[in-house]
Amino acid sequence: MLGCMANLLNHPPIGSGCFFAMMHQIMVGRGIDTGNLRPTPSPVIITNMKTPNLTHVDESGRAQMIDVSNKPESERWAVARGSVVMNHGTLKVVKAAELKKGDVRSVAQLAGLMGAKRTSELIPLCHPLPLTHIEVQTDLSDELPGVSITATVRTMARTGAEMEALTAVSVAALTVYDMIKSVDRAARITDIRLVEKGGGTSGEVILE
Repeated sequence: MLGCMANLLNHPPIGSGCFFAMMHQIMVGRGIDTGNLRPTPSPVIITNMKTPNLTHVDESGRAQMIDVSNKPESERWAVARGSVVMNHGTLKVVKAAELKKGDVRSVAQLAGLMGAKRTSELIPLCHPLPLTHIEVQTDLSDELPGVSITATVRTMARTGAEMEALTAVSVAALTVYDMIKSVDRAARITDIRLVEKGGGTSGEVILE
C-alpha cells in the first residue's frame, strides 16, 4: 500500500489498478462493503490512426482533379436514391397525368438520364466517365406521399460512378419539383443519398 501511495504522489494514475487497490484496502479497514466496487477503466489512446485526406485538395490547399491515370480500368457501379414529398392532392394529379407539363415520371426519368451524362460539366472536379448503363426509376408512393427516385449507373473506368448516380437523382427530383410547383408550393426534395457502390480497388459499399 505504501508503494501505491508513493506512486500516486509521483504519478497520479486516475482509474489505475494501483489506485483501486489502495482504496480497496482503506475501505476494508473501515468495514465498508466493497463487493460492488469496480475499477474505472483507463482511457484508450490511439496513436497510429491515419488522418483522412481530402483528395480534391493539394498540399497548398488548392482544388485539384485527382490523377487516376495509374489506376486500372474496371467495372464500377453506383446506386442513389431520393424523394420528392408533396401533398396527397398533388399525388393524385400526378397519378392521373393531369399536369400541364405532361407525365411526371417519364420526363423525370429522361432528365435524370441526361443529368448523369453531364455530371462532369456540373461538378467541377469530376472526371468525365464513359457510362455504359443508366437506369432511373420513379415510383409513386402514398406513404411519402410523393415520388421516390432510384438511379443506377455503371461504367468501365478508373474512378467511381457515385457522383453520376447522385446527379441523376438530383436532376430527376428537380424535374418533378418543377412540374408540380404550380399546384403544390410546399413540395420539397429530400433524402438524396448514396445507397450502394462497387468496383475498383476499394470494394463494395452498401449503406442500405
